[in-house]
Amino acid sequence: MAEGRCREHWNHTSAVLAMLANVNRDPKKSRAFKPDDFNPYVGEKTVKLDKKDGFRVLKDLFVNPQRKETVR
Repeated sequence: MAEGRCREHWNHTSAVLAMLANVNRDPKKSRAFKPDDFNPYVGEKTVKLDKKDGFRVLKDLFVNPQRKETVR
């Protein structure tokens, strides 16, 4: 619950920061800012593996433990 509260606070803060930055920017020299540009939680992305990728990773982990390849 604490993390959810922090995320909500950052959503509010990043919206205010984006508005402040857009008011003070030069429209000819830079693009408009979005709240996501200021929110530290937006950069967190989870890696979703395809079903086949998941089985390949598990097979490499348990069947071929000598294989040193990592999934990125």
